[in-house]
Amino acid sequence: MSESDVRAVAAPGMRAVAAALASLPMVGPKRLRVLVNELGVERAWRTIRGECSPSPRLAALLAEHDMGRAWRAAATDDLVQRVAESLAEHEVAVWLASDAEYPEVLRSDPAAPAVLFARGNPTALQQRRVGVVGTRAASAAGRFFARRLSRDVAVGGVAVVSGLARGIDAAAHLGALEAAAAPPIAVVASGLDVVYPREHAGLWRDVARHGLLLSESPPGCAPDAFRFPLRNRILAALSEVLVVVESREVGGSMITVDEALKRGVTVMAVPGAPMSTTSKGTNHLLSQGAAPVRDATDVLVALGLDHQRRDALGDNRVAPSADDRVVLELLARQPSTFDQLVHRSRLPIQEVAVRLGRLEAHGWVTANAGWWEALVAP
Repeated sequence: MSESDVRAVAAPGMRAVAAALASLPMVGPKRLRVLVNELGVERAWRTIRGECSPSPRLAALLAEHDMGRAWRAAATDDLVQRVAESLAEHEVAVWLASDAEYPEVLRSDPAAPAVLFARGNPTALQQRRVGVVGTRAASAAGRFFARRLSRDVAVGGVAVVSGLARGIDAAAHLGALEAAAAPPIAVVASGLDVVYPREHAGLWRDVARHGLLLSESPPGCAPDAFRFPLRNRILAALSEVLVVVESREVGGSMITVDEALKRGVTVMAVPGAPMSTTSKGTNHLLSQGAAPVRDATDVLVALGLDHQRRDALGDNRVAPSADDRVVLELLARQPSTFDQLVHRSRLPIQEVAVRLGRLEAHGWVTANAGWWEALVAP
């Protein structure tokens, strides 16, 4: 860890109390903002414990659902000690809005987290930032595009911000890590010691090592469903530009889009096949005026960066032959079964099989549950 990381983790007093406040039952981001922003960490803790008289607003808050009794029962020295030990064990820093490490862009946000948990390098937030989001049920082509786009914008010096979920998010982080350039930033819904989904344990570790993990959920917090829409507002607020790669018409990506638009963040979308379920949301955004993303250049231009001098990694795949490109272009228009591809290409079965084999071997197409997809930019 850097020296700033060590300093943040090694200050257990007020920071452990702040984390304990965030761990109280039914506290939520809004109630936590009232506690921390109006009273400060120490006074809020003492008030909950009955050591200070509450203000009229806090008294009303404590009366909600008998919250005062539940909080008083939970606000123990043992809780602070357990939280402090967990923060140290998992190298999690606690940031308050008054801290230098706290993201500057969040300070004036009306829904800013009162307490933010971090693991990794806070200087990642000093980079230019683009959010890359999309559906968990992404197509192979969508995952491929998200990975390549994120790799190329990272090479251009831009930090990729995403949510470490399955599908597009994971592909975006993999691409950013592959670039080994601008550090990736992940905003997650659970505590930073609770990996979700579990198969992303290695990805979490790599993002924390080379970039930054952020959450408003304290250590030990499960990935409850209600936390994901809340997480999306932070992801949107940290993004200078938000790119949606694949999305259905409703879901987490569209919640992130709404949060971005509330904050005046530019929203861009990757075009998809008109009949593709995973592209209905992105195509709708395009119809509503969102700028299209064909490659990293579109994103860098939107950020006002000099894209002409960026050192792109390029495509190291063997270029398809003219014959193989016929099959590739058919799949680029829409995924197909083998039989459909034979029918659409009007080629002999053996010829289609041979061309698919070459394209798959060179990384241009992939098969998924009997369907063939092109791994090319839209």
